[in-house]
Amino acid sequence: MKQRDDMTFPFEEYERRVEELRERMRARLLDAVIISDPENIMYLTDYQTTGYSFFQCLVVPLEDEPFMITRAMEESNIHARTWVERTRPYPDTGDAIQMLVESLREFGLAKKDIGYERNSYFFPAYHQDSIHTTFTEGRLFDCFGIVEQGRICKSPLEIDLMRKAAFATEAGMKAGFEACAAGVTENEIAAAICSGMFRAGGEAPAVMPYVTSGPRTMIGHATWEGRTVKPGEHVFLEVGGCYRRYHTAMMRTVVLGELSDSMYKAQEKMKLALKQVKGMIRPGLTVSDADNLVRKIIMENDVGARLVTRSGYSIGIAFPPSWDEGYIISLKQGDSTILREGMTFHIIPWMWGVDGDKTCGISDTLFVTADGCESFFSLDEDFVVKPEQAAHSKSAQQEDTALPTAPPPEFATARATVKRQSTAR
Repeated sequence: MKQRDDMTFPFEEYERRVEELRERMRARLLDAVIISDPENIMYLTDYQTTGYSFFQCLVVPLEDEPFMITRAMEESNIHARTWVERTRPYPDTGDAIQMLVESLREFGLAKKDIGYERNSYFFPAYHQDSIHTTFTEGRLFDCFGIVEQGRICKSPLEIDLMRKAAFATEAGMKAGFEACAAGVTENEIAAAICSGMFRAGGEAPAVMPYVTSGPRTMIGHATWEGRTVKPGEHVFLEVGGCYRRYHTAMMRTVVLGELSDSMYKAQEKMKLALKQVKGMIRPGLTVSDADNLVRKIIMENDVGARLVTRSGYSIGIAFPPSWDEGYIISLKQGDSTILREGMTFHIIPWMWGVDGDKTCGISDTLFVTADGCESFFSLDEDFVVKPEQAAHSKSAQQEDTALPTAPPPEFATARATVKRQSTAR
């Protein structure tokens, strides 16, 4: 390992992570592991690239120096970002698995017991078929989850980094609030959110913001598609800020008009669920206990809404296509996994189908402390209500529609102020 002082965390943090991985390898009687999941590679080495669709892996022997297999173009990332000294790149015309197997032989691992992440998105079936037919002297074992056991509880250094992601999340959400107005397109709102996040120091998130309005809020995982928001509608926003690949996320709702009784009831239900679950979460609680509490509160409503998903999931390091670590741990029924200090969750007591045609949300990202939990955010949970947007003149709508789809945030803010003054008159 090449000691350096310009990585995301101090060098000692990476030494600790690798040594703890090796302790788990010893317990599993593994001589080496092949790590192909991008989040796991970054956790261990600080390596990141957008080119992870090409096969890449970190091989960690029990005793010897780790080494990496990457596409030749990505080798520069290893030298620029990580402590890894041994690299074995393959050309675009080469065979990644052949390079991996040859490297295992080169470093004395040909006859050893090797773990690999069988369930990794980025170790596809045809590559697994190839290694099983070419790595014939040693034995291969599924070790999926062996790195995640270290990732699930964040260190104090990781918590501090997630605070920076949270700062970007809040900045993006506030910019989204300002941009929401009748006559504005969903694209304009999304542009304001992204500008707000990035100007606040946020980096490219694993998932771009979710921005839907009116009836489109009923479409799962939909986001902006150029629709013009109408007077009296609501806008559903879900923003995940990112810093050094660590994420925090939140849902909020903007109402362009008066707050109806049913939307008020939905708001209060979600706030109650968050308050109750944050008062309950502590080390020793099971994820099923937390899910049952949220689910019971949300499902007991008289506005026609449902909680259609799990009520939360682990969040931290992420690459596209998702910002969550839910495959490691989720808040869901029947799961007896115990909460521990340092775990981080996006809690999502959102409500699908209010009045049959509206989805709204309020959520929080929090971390488990020694005796409870704390939120990464300080942003108010109430819906942002803009009663002046219930009556929006036809001429103003036409003017808005003709505007460019991605104005700078300061322009969007100024224009929203003008609209409020105009409608107030």
